[in-house]
Amino acid sequence: MSDHKDHVSEHGDGGEIPQLIVPVRVGLLARVRTYFLTGIIVTAPIGITVYIAWQFITWVDESIRPLFPPAYNPETYIPFALPGLGLVVGFVVLTLIGALTASFFGRSLMRIGERLVERMPVVRTIYSALKQIFETVLAQSSDSFSEVVLVEYPRRDLWTIAFVTSQTKGEVQNITEDDMVNIYVPTTPNPTSGFLLFVPRKDLRPLSMTVEEGIKYVISTGIIVPPDRRTEDQYALPLIARIDRN
Repeated sequence: MSDHKDHVSEHGDGGEIPQLIVPVRVGLLARVRTYFLTGIIVTAPIGITVYIAWQFITWVDESIRPLFPPAYNPETYIPFALPGLGLVVGFVVLTLIGALTASFFGRSLMRIGERLVERMPVVRTIYSALKQIFETVLAQSSDSFSEVVLVEYPRRDLWTIAFVTSQTKGEVQNITEDDMVNIYVPTTPNPTSGFLLFVPRKDLRPLSMTVEEGIKYVISTGIIVPPDRRTEDQYALPLIARIDRN
């Protein structure tokens, strides 16, 4: 009889079973949730990148394909479409235009074309603005977005990330006493829109992060935090000094 009671006390009448099974179920669900989120983190950037690239290629193909004469269109002679054909042709055409523009004949044509555009009241304003933007962004000698800084904006004690574009020149600099800097304050999460501010250099706080890291910081709404290289240097320099002494 006592043996029977001991047996019942060890195994119980089923009351001990949930205490053994529930932790296993919770651990399994948590593990499945972790695997699922990890799968999203791994596949989402790849999938979104492939989707955007495919949409861009499709848009270029649909824009350039109608310009092909049927006799020179390879898709006329094959029963299927060639994805990326328009992108390749566009790349070749733009490269040839760039090579032609670099020649003496091309530069002469550009000067004649720009003189004609300058005589058009509305078109010349749009063309001049777009030309300056593309030259600033794409030219290798440009110093646009050369530095990431902190600036107090839109009021005191509120800080935001900005990008230094260039040194302030012309009338804006001449009517101010301070050494002014042109900065671009992007909006989140779309950094292509923002504000142009003229700020005294002494009111800016430079950051150690790169421009690419700063853009990722803005796009991610502060989720992707770049490393503080100044802190790393603070610990690295004494370590290097001790190694040199040894």
